[in-house]
Amino acid sequence: MNDKVLMSIKWIFEIVLIIILSFMYYLNQPVRSPKVVFIPQGSINQIITQLRDNNYNVSKLDSLLLRLIGSPQSGWIDMKNTYNTRGDFLYKLTTAKAALQNVTLIPGETTYVFLNDLSDKLKLNRSKLESEFLRQSKIEEGAFVPNTYRLPLGITEKELIRILLYESDKQMKNLSVKLFGTYNEKKWFQFVALASVIEKESANIKEMPLVSSVIYNRIKKGMKLQMDGTLNYGKYSHIKITPQRIREDDSIYNTYKNSGIPSIPVCNVSFDAIRSAVFPAKTSYLYFMKNKSGTHDFSRNYSTHLSNIKRVTK
Repeated sequence: MNDKVLMSIKWIFEIVLIIILSFMYYLNQPVRSPKVVFIPQGSINQIITQLRDNNYNVSKLDSLLLRLIGSPQSGWIDMKNTYNTRGDFLYKLTTAKAALQNVTLIPGETTYVFLNDLSDKLKLNRSKLESEFLRQSKIEEGAFVPNTYRLPLGITEKELIRILLYESDKQMKNLSVKLFGTYNEKKWFQFVALASVIEKESANIKEMPLVSSVIYNRIKKGMKLQMDGTLNYGKYSHIKITPQRIREDDSIYNTYKNSGIPSIPVCNVSFDAIRSAVFPAKTSYLYFMKNKSGTHDFSRNYSTHLSNIKRVTK
């Protein structure tokens, strides 16, 4: 009888030892990830499922282990390394937080300038940011939604662009569904292109529907837009437009030489500008001129427009 008890104890001990060693082996397996990982809000099972969908080497067993270790945090997690043991990876999900930096994309700003800001503030490679943007974005300009983004130090150029484009695309689709009941990418970015001209030309949000009406009215009459703001594209975002620049610029953005709205947006635009592009004010205005107060005087005929110019320049 004693021999049977001892044998049973031995078997139980060996089974427990095998289980412990298996867990130790499992917890010491490497998990590869970026140095910073974004964890969405949700249950442990939802978080593990999303990580697995994003090609992280995690399983349902990790859900059970996390219930013992603690609840994962939501937001950006600093993993420190691209390789961690599974135990370290799971532990960091519950305890680590990444340092965040605010980066603001102002409505009307170009992607060229925004990538400069991202590079400076997050200590990233500017060339890699641009190459990743061109590789991942469906359009050369206007793909980002202006906002203040809290972004983690240590994120890769590839992951940063992916996150920003994903969040912007989601917001644009939501607005499109609110405005039109659906999302048509080609139609949407036609409105973004129009909104980008409105964004560059308007002194404030209140003026946007009026500027939009001028654009529609000039196009309807077959007139060129002849708007300086369209030449503030890319690296020229903050460069004063001169007669020489107008003569020498042969890009699609020169609305003195080309008819209609540029086929590619001039800049990244606010939703106020998009709404104004979709719903212009009903006016007969064809001209506007910046006055001494910094806003614009709108006019229906050229003679009034000339008077507005003289009033500002004298």
